[in-house]
Amino acid sequence: MNHWIAGAAGVALLATVFLDAFEAVVLPRRVTRRLRFARLYYRTTWRVCSRLVRVIPSKKRRDSLLGFYGPLSLILLLGVWASGMVLGFALLHYSAGSAVNVSGAPPNFTTDLYLSGTTFFTLGIGDVTPRSALARLLTVAEAGLGFGFLALLIGYMPVIYQSFSRREVGISLLDSRAGSPPSAGELLRRHSYAHGLEALQALLATWEHWSAELLESHLSYPVLAYYRSQHDNQSWISSLTAILDTCSLLMMGLEDACSRQAELTFAIARHAVVDLSQVFGSPPRPLPHERLPDNELARLRNVLAKHGLRLNDGAAAAARLAELRALYEPYVYSLAHYLEVELPPWLPQAIRPDNWQTSAWGRATGHLRETGSVLDDHT
Repeated sequence: MNHWIAGAAGVALLATVFLDAFEAVVLPRRVTRRLRFARLYYRTTWRVCSRLVRVIPSKKRRDSLLGFYGPLSLILLLGVWASGMVLGFALLHYSAGSAVNVSGAPPNFTTDLYLSGTTFFTLGIGDVTPRSALARLLTVAEAGLGFGFLALLIGYMPVIYQSFSRREVGISLLDSRAGSPPSAGELLRRHSYAHGLEALQALLATWEHWSAELLESHLSYPVLAYYRSQHDNQSWISSLTAILDTCSLLMMGLEDACSRQAELTFAIARHAVVDLSQVFGSPPRPLPHERLPDNELARLRNVLAKHGLRLNDGAAAAARLAELRALYEPYVYSLAHYLEVELPPWLPQAIRPDNWQTSAWGRATGHLRETGSVLDDHT
């Protein structure tokens, strides 16, 4: 009876590992089934990791430590999958009566586990060999499946890092255009030069494509969401939020602005944050404080007006902006809270050097600290 139970457990374990790895690696679409090992694995390990890191007072240190989670969790997940397959085949060997040849002691489950491990990783030591037809069949099947499984996982890693690299290129390019961290007010201010709104329209078109690629890659490979950017004041959530903020201001009403492109970019960016909230089980939640209070909105209007950009005023414009913000802010806040990142401001409280203006050998020059950027002084 124990052998039958071991055989059933082995089949169930192998089926679970194969299905989970197939859905995570091969299947290029979101899996809506709630009961998944990979999903449980990431939610559990991330919850533990993030709670442990919260006790560290330094934000930079916390972000640095959380940066290890994405790559490390992926490596550990691959190890868990491999261990599950080794254990599954060992249970099948045990259910078949441990029909193996071994010198020095009678075969037992430990011997089956050893044979399964050496077969899966194609070591070919030969000190334990199968003696029955069923044991030989299991050994050959495991060798073939193990080789294919390892090859599949090796091919999986470059796909992950290519998607991560493409995501980060867009975030890095936003640095000199919207500040560090990026903000909607700074993005508009830096495009207040002659023909700047044409450049802004092209930028929003690029981010429409970036948002669509983010949606596709992070739905197919959710582990990418845990990969953090190079700087602690950058993240894919803050960059996407800054773009959504910018589109909201343009859709609210900005003279001579590219409102149609803003609508298109807003639609796909909002689609991305809503779908990713569902993937990570982060329902929309109210913000603990107002991101854009009335006095901050007035300051934003004044800053943009000084650079020749005039936002629509009045109750209708304010209601339109509030309506647009309600469509995405609860989702981006939920994602930011889950992933331990901060949402960007609408307008920086103080002028700070961009990331490209600093280095490990010293700060930027006094001129750069005063102006914020040598690229935005056009007016």
